[in-house]
Amino acid sequence: MDTILFDLDGTLLDTNPLILASFRHTLGYYFPNETYRDEDIFPFIGPTLEKSFKALNEPEWKEMQAFYRSFNIAMHDALVAEYPGVIEGLHRLHTKGYKMGIVTSKGRPVVEHGLRLFNIDHLFGVVVTADDVENEKPHAEPVEQALRALGSTPERAVMVGDNDTDIFSGKNAGTKTVAVGWALKGRAFLETLEPDVIIESMEHFETWLDEVTVHA
Repeated sequence: MDTILFDLDGTLLDTNPLILASFRHTLGYYFPNETYRDEDIFPFIGPTLEKSFKALNEPEWKEMQAFYRSFNIAMHDALVAEYPGVIEGLHRLHTKGYKMGIVTSKGRPVVEHGLRLFNIDHLFGVVVTADDVENEKPHAEPVEQALRALGSTPERAVMVGDNDTDIFSGKNAGTKTVAVGWALKGRAFLETLEPDVIIESMEHFETWLDEVTVHA
């Protein structure tokens, strides 16, 4: 086990306030007579914007996506935060020599901006975004593309995420899967996904990695 692939939003960076605000802003503009609670927006977290907006309003999905992204980019730095201990844990894993990559359903410009903002872009050997694949998560393609770029195989890799799209993408590609206990949708939801482990901290993740390696 020498390769770790991470989702970004809700896994490494706390972008949930930004995502929720961006959806509320967009849905409030296009559907002014509707009321959207956070719980109503949760299903849109994970899939691509194209998939989410096509389901809501296919004729105008491109305009909705552009409207969302304009607000999202403008508010990014004000609303995105670190999860306690996560960035420190990434540095420890990098120092230990793990090959690491990002596999996300976001577009590349905002992904790269977020990585630079928290000065972690240099920790990852590959970044696979929605712009780089034909089939987004939960399809295996994004994970498989990242593994090829890192010169790794599913048997040596783990996919880490906070959502069903992350866990199922890893399962479909044949990697081990790890769900982060700080996921917005909660532990009960994560348990239904049946990942190999649900971690409560980066220290917990590192302990699990050591155990998996010893018993491999």
